[in-house]
Amino acid sequence: MEDLTEIIGQVRAIDATRFGVGMRHHGYNIYVMGPHGSGKRTMVRELLSQELCATGAPASDWCYVNNFAQPHKPRAIRLPAGMGFKLRADMQQLVDELHATIPAVFEGDEYRRRLDKINEEFSERQTQAFDAIGDEANSRGIVLLRTLKGFSLAPAKNGEVLSPEEFGKLTPQEQQRIERDTEMLRERLEKVIRQVPRWRRERLARVDKLNEEAVLFAVGHLIDSLREDFAGIEAVQAYLDEVRQNIIENIDDFRQPKDDGDSSPSLSNMAPDGADFARFRVNVLVEHAESSCPPVIDEEHPTCQNLIGRVEHLSHMGVLVTDFMQIKPGALHLANGGYLVLDALKLLTQPFSWEALKRALSTREVRIESIGQMFSLISTVSLEPEPIPLDVKVLLLGDRMLYYLLAAYDSEFAALFKRSGRPRG
Repeated sequence: MEDLTEIIGQVRAIDATRFGVGMRHHGYNIYVMGPHGSGKRTMVRELLSQELCATGAPASDWCYVNNFAQPHKPRAIRLPAGMGFKLRADMQQLVDELHATIPAVFEGDEYRRRLDKINEEFSERQTQAFDAIGDEANSRGIVLLRTLKGFSLAPAKNGEVLSPEEFGKLTPQEQQRIERDTEMLRERLEKVIRQVPRWRRERLARVDKLNEEAVLFAVGHLIDSLREDFAGIEAVQAYLDEVRQNIIENIDDFRQPKDDGDSSPSLSNMAPDGADFARFRVNVLVEHAESSCPPVIDEEHPTCQNLIGRVEHLSHMGVLVTDFMQIKPGALHLANGGYLVLDALKLLTQPFSWEALKRALSTREVRIESIGQMFSLISTVSLEPEPIPLDVKVLLLGDRMLYYLLAAYDSEFAALFKRSGRPRG
């Protein structure tokens, strides 16, 4: 005789479950009712394996990346199945290539020639301005002197500075003329000195523009190649724009030798002015490269963090630090785009788990929240990851008593687990 593949005597339960699994609308989650040991979990697993592999499609990958404007709010990126690992590997390769390309560009002859030209123009403009004042001073019997404190003007004769005694021997008319000319030249000199900071800012602006052009020469084709690989994914395109801008704003990070030393990740290290390249990494939260069916997650220990995920911290020199790479997925993340199987009794006996599940199903998004932060139990720096849109069907396994208690005392239960008729045991 051939082995039986279905639960004996539960045709209506099987049909109802199969109908519920195929109903892909909000609020049509499933409560599988039956006494302990009746084979509920086995039936659900068999039905899901039969139905999904025949008709379902793999779920999307989800990644978290750095938010360069607000590092404490990492951004979530949705990718086709199997593309999460590719983005992570491509970003690592991009950083490695930039370490080799950018220093070579700045050490090239073309860059040095253009930089020397800018510096020479600034130096020539400054020299010409002071030389013009010096020449006019000489024509009026005054000499422009350079001192440790700056510039000064003094009466002179034949290029030699007059001593106070020699100046006193001049006629009163000559002394008055020299004083008038000195005051006039001093005003011109002060005007030129006030222009020097503006000229210096112009020089720095031109150097920054030159550096930007040099970096774009090194970065442009690399990022354009990534754009082609992820064409049509707007979130990745926007992220690559931010990466390019951050590289341009922090050119010196790449011009310096790469530090292979141990670096502990932290929010401060990810700051835009930090030289920690962890900010360019990609945290692949969920990936489905090896799956051809929607995910089915059977969570045996449905604590709040196991459901909605968590942000871990590392101890560094007595301080707890974290970054977006420490975001860990929960069962809702892993089951997103598929099905989540939970034991109702275990779920209800875990603090905050039932409320967290209802909130996720109602808002249709998974928001990672720290219980310690919510109740002010800890005061360490944490993250506020961008919530991830949720498309999951939950199958609760429980007995008759739990079902009627939830239906009677929880006003949200009926909206999330809709009844198609009078339930039977």
